[in-house]
Amino acid sequence: MRPNEQFDGAIRWYSPLEEPFQVSGLAWFAQERKYRRLPTSPAQAIPQAVDHLANHTAGGQIRFQSDSSSLSVRVKLRGIAGMAHMPATGQCGVDCYVSAPDTNARWRYVNTTRYDHTLIEYECALYTGWEPTMRNLVLNLPLYQGVEEIWIGLDEGASVMAPPGYASGKKIIIYGTSVTQGGCASRPGMAYSNILSRRIPLEFINLGFSGSGKGEPELAEIISQINDPACLVVDYEGNCVSTELFRKTLPEFIRIYREAHPVTPILVVSRIRYAREELTPHLYQMRMERKQFEQSLVNELREQGDLNIYFFDGSKTLGEDFFECTVDGQHPTDLGFLRMADALEPVLKTLLL
Repeated sequence: MRPNEQFDGAIRWYSPLEEPFQVSGLAWFAQERKYRRLPTSPAQAIPQAVDHLANHTAGGQIRFQSDSSSLSVRVKLRGIAGMAHMPATGQCGVDCYVSAPDTNARWRYVNTTRYDHTLIEYECALYTGWEPTMRNLVLNLPLYQGVEEIWIGLDEGASVMAPPGYASGKKIIIYGTSVTQGGCASRPGMAYSNILSRRIPLEFINLGFSGSGKGEPELAEIISQINDPACLVVDYEGNCVSTELFRKTLPEFIRIYREAHPVTPILVVSRIRYAREELTPHLYQMRMERKQFEQSLVNELREQGDLNIYFFDGSKTLGEDFFECTVDGQHPTDLGFLRMADALEPVLKTLLL
């Protein structure tokens, strides 16, 4: 399919703002009806960069069922693709997954929007000519750009139904860095939170802020407002600025969250290995200092009685050939994200039992 290729059949356009479509992965969407990852006017002042990045729709998903033989999308972005090390398909694209109408069915990748990346508005057919049978559909929203509007095009006369429910109303919240946000996946469905969402039947909330997830207490307060958390993953070591500052922010971040959610499992994750570590010893030394601090903090809190906090060594997630799993030595490719998801999946499933 060529960029901006459109379906020439009869299409009815739907807004995901209306039933039976479900927008998930955006914790404040139900209240504000905006494609945004944080509240528009939070009670706490937040850094300008975080406020800007909150408009990026990483982790946002549109879920529904339909028997349409075709699927198209119209998208109006907040800006154009402009990153040198991340494809426009991951930064600004939408990709699609499908499964049979069975809650245990396996999700299969279908297609990704391809368009003229100099545009902020585009229309693209994701599939055409399929058998008109009922199927579950998930559209993953752009990772590194905001969405002003999105419309879903289905066959005129096709049935549209609400998606199957999650296993429960609880949410897995992941707070972190550019890696958490999805830099630099080739398409939205390959961010590790989105991969995990296809394996664990709960809503995932992606709160990765590129270069700006620094563990500010204001963010801990805001994240604490998300109801029914199944688990909080804290993975912002890569943005911590310095080991000295990290020693201050991490305990306070956990304390604030714990006050609001006394027994919710918290998983503290150390960062992945950077490709240059073996050639630049101080990078290795800093990572080891911070990993040891995270591990000792978790052990200390457990000794004080918090038995629902855990440490996970993220340095092992990319495998022995970790240096082959990134775009630039630190941001994962799709391979890197797949390995991260493979490593985290059994840990999360254990915590959620």
